[in-house]
Amino acid sequence: MSHDPTLSESERQSSHGLNPIDQPHLTALKTELNKYGIFTTTLEDLYNWGRKNSVWPLTFGLACCAIEMIATTMARYDLARFGAEVFRPSPRQADLIIVSGTVTKKMAPLIVRLYDQMPEPKYVIAMGACAISGGPFRDGYNVLKGIDRYIPVDVHIPGCPPRPEALISAFITLQEKIAAQHITGEDRPRHLKANEPSEFPVPGYGAHDLDPPSNTIVFAANNPLKVIQ
Repeated sequence: MSHDPTLSESERQSSHGLNPIDQPHLTALKTELNKYGIFTTTLEDLYNWGRKNSVWPLTFGLACCAIEMIATTMARYDLARFGAEVFRPSPRQADLIIVSGTVTKKMAPLIVRLYDQMPEPKYVIAMGACAISGGPFRDGYNVLKGIDRYIPVDVHIPGCPPRPEALISAFITLQEKIAAQHITGEDRPRHLKANEPSEFPVPGYGAHDLDPPSNTIVFAANNPLKVIQ
């Protein structure tokens, strides 16, 4: 790949999406300043640091995975260490919805409606095999084969049910994802793109299935190699 000879090394690295404060020749300077109690950062890092440490989940549970989710907030596991102990009673005050349990086709439209009522930026964790693919009830006529058919999922947690440690690991994964997001550029997250949707159609109850059976755009984005069944 050719480079513009008129650009400095710093400008070239910045043009490739590297944060100037993280460039090698500034890392040593940051370390040296830290010894004297001087800490340097960027607006982007500060913005993401505040968001990743204040993810408020929605008070919402479906089945046995919800018991594990509740246990994660208790003293033994203490989800408050990650700034996520404030489970909100309203979707309008929540940043995260944890789909914890079996999603029946009767419940799926309500989950999509709750997601639509959440303000941006918002995130989804699919907790357990049932929320991901239907789990042991996959062949049931009344069970949805994964909530990712209707809303975008940020983190999947396998297991039946996953232990609280798995949910904590998912929170850490979500925090890392938030910390890595750029507030400018083409790779900025969905909520910073004006042409990206923040709400998705709520499916209706058809004669034999949900109508539509899936949001094909969302499902294809979540599962680029998966065949819709």
